[in-house]
Amino acid sequence: MSYVLLLIIVVNLLVSFKGFGDEFFFRKYEFHIGSIRAGEHLRMITSAFLHVDIGHLFFNMFTLYMFAPVVMGCLNNLSFLVIYFGSLVFGSLLTLIFHKDEYSYRAVGASGAVTGVLYSAILLQPDMSLYLFFIPIPIPAYLFGIGYLLYSIYGMKAKNDNIGHTAHFGGAIGGYLITILKEPSMITDNTFMVVLLAIPIVILFILAKTGKL
Repeated sequence: MSYVLLLIIVVNLLVSFKGFGDEFFFRKYEFHIGSIRAGEHLRMITSAFLHVDIGHLFFNMFTLYMFAPVVMGCLNNLSFLVIYFGSLVFGSLLTLIFHKDEYSYRAVGASGAVTGVLYSAILLQPDMSLYLFFIPIPIPAYLFGIGYLLYSIYGMKAKNDNIGHTAHFGGAIGGYLITILKEPSMITDNTFMVVLLAIPIVILFILAKTGKL
């Protein structure tokens, strides 16, 4: 495992476990619209290292562990960091835009950054497949990516947790755009996947704009 990836995972673990046992710490650094609009902009970054529970943390770190090496292998460590933190920022900004008038809105999680890395990896290596847990059938990575966003739709509609589902969308957009900017040749070399991965993003925006989320 790359030391860069290991460092990011360790920071997520340390901050998240601190938050699990310290509610004051959790509330101080979570994504909270009212506090952010009052000037606490650092929350837009720190919230991405907090998680609701171990299951939430594991899912994000497992996904990152699976896809980050693809981005690093196809590009480099620096490009991976740009995609990770760029997607994190995209996710937080989109969440702020969508929920700017909901002063009590709260969210945490690395989902935006992780979804950006996921989308980047799929664009860079569209033929890869995954074996999820005990399922012995290979699953195309692009289906996993699209399913990840569909899960976000469910989370936004259910509104029964403290996970930043809107950040998934922003992160996916960030990873998608940054990767294409770094490798513009994929627009012609891999047109099908570029278009395919854009479809769920467009659909999600339409659903949001029409008030169906």
